[in-house]
Amino acid sequence: MFRVLTQLSWFFREQKKRYLIAVSLLIFVSVVDLIPALLIGEAVDAFQRGALSASLAGTLIVVMLIVILASYFISYVWMRQLFGGAFVLERKLRSRFMNQLFRMDPAFFEKRKTGDLLARGTNDMKAISMTAGFGILTLIDAVVFMGILLVAMAWLIDWRLTLAAVAPLPIIALVVTVLGKMIHTRFSQAQEAFGDLNNRVLESVAGMRVIRAFRSERRDEAQFEARSLDVYKRYIQVARVESFFDPVVNIVVGLSYVIGLGYGAYLVFNQQLTLGQIVTFNLYLGMLIWPMFAIGELVNIMQRGSASYDRVNETLSVEKSVSVPSSESNGLADMPIAFNKFTFSYPGTNGNQLKDLDLLISRGQTIGIVGKTGSGKSTLVKQLLKYYPTGDAQLFYGESLSSDLHQEQVRRLVGYVPQDHVLFSRSVRENILFAVGKASERELNQAIRVSAFDQDLSFLPDGLETLVGENGVSLSGGQKQRISIARALVLNPEVLILDDSLSAVDAKTEAKIVQNIQNERVGKTTLITSHRMSAVEHADEILVLDNGVVSERGTHAELLVQKGWYAEQVKNQSLKEKGVTL
Repeated sequence: MFRVLTQLSWFFREQKKRYLIAVSLLIFVSVVDLIPALLIGEAVDAFQRGALSASLAGTLIVVMLIVILASYFISYVWMRQLFGGAFVLERKLRSRFMNQLFRMDPAFFEKRKTGDLLARGTNDMKAISMTAGFGILTLIDAVVFMGILLVAMAWLIDWRLTLAAVAPLPIIALVVTVLGKMIHTRFSQAQEAFGDLNNRVLESVAGMRVIRAFRSERRDEAQFEARSLDVYKRYIQVARVESFFDPVVNIVVGLSYVIGLGYGAYLVFNQQLTLGQIVTFNLYLGMLIWPMFAIGELVNIMQRGSASYDRVNETLSVEKSVSVPSSESNGLADMPIAFNKFTFSYPGTNGNQLKDLDLLISRGQTIGIVGKTGSGKSTLVKQLLKYYPTGDAQLFYGESLSSDLHQEQVRRLVGYVPQDHVLFSRSVRENILFAVGKASERELNQAIRVSAFDQDLSFLPDGLETLVGENGVSLSGGQKQRISIARALVLNPEVLILDDSLSAVDAKTEAKIVQNIQNERVGKTTLITSHRMSAVEHADEILVLDNGVVSERGTHAELLVQKGWYAEQVKNQSLKEKGVTL
C-alpha cells in the first residue's frame, strides 16, 4: 500500500525541509489538540467538587483560547507547507512528463493514444499530487495522531478502558488489506477507460467535418455514449469498493463508543475513574473518529496514487528509439549528404521500406522524389531528420556518420514541410514565425511571397493577425500548405524538404512556388516529393521509387527518353491538364 511513498522518496528528499516542518508541526499540533479535552475534564471535576471558582473558570477559558489560537496558527503553517509540496510535485512531474513527450520520437506516439497521454498528464498527476499532500496528512493522522490519542487515553485516563474501547480496531485493518488491492486494480482500469474516452473526443472534434459530411453524428454520439458509460461503470466499481470503508468505520466507532461508555460508567460507579476523566475519555474517543476514517482515506489515496504513478512512470521510463551519441564533441552536420547502400525498415515491421539506396546530395542541388503511393518517398526524406533508428545503415553528413550526430545537430540543417500540415490555434503570423520566434518584416514578407501566400492575405479578415482556428480549420487546404511552406522558408535552412507539400494547390500556384524557390534558394539544397511530375521536372536529379527501390533516376529530359514509369506519368498528367480523358 505504501509503495507509492517509496517511489516518491526522491521528491521527499528534495523537499525534506518543507516536509520536515510540515510533519513536525502536524505532530506538535496533534499533542496541543489534546489539551482542551483535559481542561474540560478538569472543569467538570472541579464543578463536581464545588471548587469551580470564577478565577479558575476564567483561567481555564483563557488557557483554552490560547491553545485554540496556537493550534490555528500552527495548522496554517503546516497546511501551507504540506499542500504546497503537493503542488510542487505536480508541477515537477508535469514538467518532466512534457519534456519526455518533447524528447520522444515518432515511434513513441505511433504506439500511444493522445487521449491516454492527456489522462496521464491531468487526472493521474492530480492523484499523485493528492498522495504527497492529503495522503501524508491521512498517514500522520491515521498512525501518529491515533497513536498519540491512544497513549493519552491509556496514560492520562485508564489503560483498561482504552484497551477495551479500541478492541474493534483490527476489523479496519482486515478491511483495508482486502479492499486496498481491489481499489488499485479497478482505479487503473478506470483511468485507462478515461484515456480512451479522451482519445475518442479528440478524434470526434478533429473529424467533425467528416462526421457531418457523412451524416454520422448520431452514430458518433452513440459511440461516445457507450465509451462514456463504460468510464462511468468503471468509476462506479471503484466507488463501490470505497463505499465499504465508511460503514465499517462507523460500525467500529459505534462499538468503541458502546464499550467506552458502558465500561467507563462501570469504572465511575466503582469510583475507579472520576466523572471528569470519563468526559475527557469520551472527547478523546470522539477525536479518534477522524483517524479511523483517515485509515480508509489513506488506503484510497495511496492505492490511487500508486496506480497513477505506475501509469505516469511507464511513460517517463520509455527510452528514445534513436540513441543519443555518448560523445559531445562530434562535428556539425554538413553537406554533402550521402546514402551509401542504405537499407531501412520501420521498428516492429517485417521487410524493408528502403533497400540498397545510393544517393549523393550536394550543396545547392534540387532532388525530386516520385513514385506510387507507399513507394517510400516520405520514408526517404524522414531519414534526414533522424526520426527512427537506422541501425548499421550508412548515412553521412559531410564526413560524419548520422549515428554519430545528435538529432539537434541534424535538424538545424533542415527545414521540413510534412504532408500533414500542422497549424496551431494562433494567428497566421505566429504560425509562420513558430520556428524562429522573431524575424524582421522583410524576412517574414519574403517567406510569404516565396510561398505564394501573399495573394491570399487580402482575403483574410485581419491579414497576418487572423486566427486560424483549431489546426487551421478556417483555412483551405492550399492555404494551410502555403503557411507551412512559409514557416520552413523563414528559417532559410540549408536543406528544405517539401514532402508532397504542393498537393492542395493548383498547377499555376505550384509553378509559381517552385519558380520562387529556385530563384531565392540559389546555393541551397531542396528535396521535393510529389505525385505531380510538374513539381520536380526542374530538379537536378529525379528518383523514381518503387517499393523502396530506385527504379529510375536522372533529369527530367533523361527520364523522358527512358520511357519508363516517369515518362508515362508525365504524359498522363499533361493530357489531364489539357482536359483529355484517358
